[in-house]
Amino acid sequence: MAPAPSETIITDASSENNNVTITGKIYTRVRLATKSDLSHIYQLFYQIHVYHNYTHLYKATESSLEGLLFKENPLPLFYGPSVLLLEVSPTPFNEPKNTTNEGFKPVLTTFDLKFPVIEGEVEEFRSKYDDKSDAYIAGYAFFYANYSCFNDKPGFYFESLYFRESYRKLGMGKLLFGTVSSIAADNGFVSVDGIVAVWNKKSYDFYINMGVEIFDEFRYGKLHGENLQKYADNKGKTEEETC
Repeated sequence: MAPAPSETIITDASSENNNVTITGKIYTRVRLATKSDLSHIYQLFYQIHVYHNYTHLYKATESSLEGLLFKENPLPLFYGPSVLLLEVSPTPFNEPKNTTNEGFKPVLTTFDLKFPVIEGEVEEFRSKYDDKSDAYIAGYAFFYANYSCFNDKPGFYFESLYFRESYRKLGMGKLLFGTVSSIAADNGFVSVDGIVAVWNKKSYDFYINMGVEIFDEFRYGKLHGENLQKYADNKGKTEEETC
């Protein structure tokens, strides 16, 4: 049997190249986002728009995201917009406490690395969650409760899953999607629904392998922009007036 890979940390902390290279093992923590994560969530949401070439559609600000994700009088846990963050570190995370104010016990996992992982944005994505200074935000899952007349209980709408480039192809997507799915199953939600891009074969295959069923007879539709606004503009007008 081959020996286990050694656990080493190589850190270049110079002002010109402040990188952290992780080899051997990488430690992860999946937890609920808090208000202290707003700047990171904003950056990650922007990055997924970059990935899809949709930056011209990105309208969010940190302030608007705070109003969306961290309301003063929020809906019950997981019914409103919810973000799970996956953090990584070259050193182990402390065993989490199942705190009543958060309602979700962070999930700790360790991955064996087949190749080095470089954290190239140390300061930009350093976690602010606790006093662990070598934890970095790697990706997120964004979801919320949805409803259907076909079920008497809500499901989850899985809006997006995203990882920064350094943390792709490591198996972390399975961990994050699996955590959302386990939350749904454990709390009485009947499904996890979402849009699967048919043009992205890797993403498509990922969701198939995770057990997602694709319904080819349905197509995604969206009423938005000017076509939506005209319903407000034409409210109360006769048919002749709107022609």
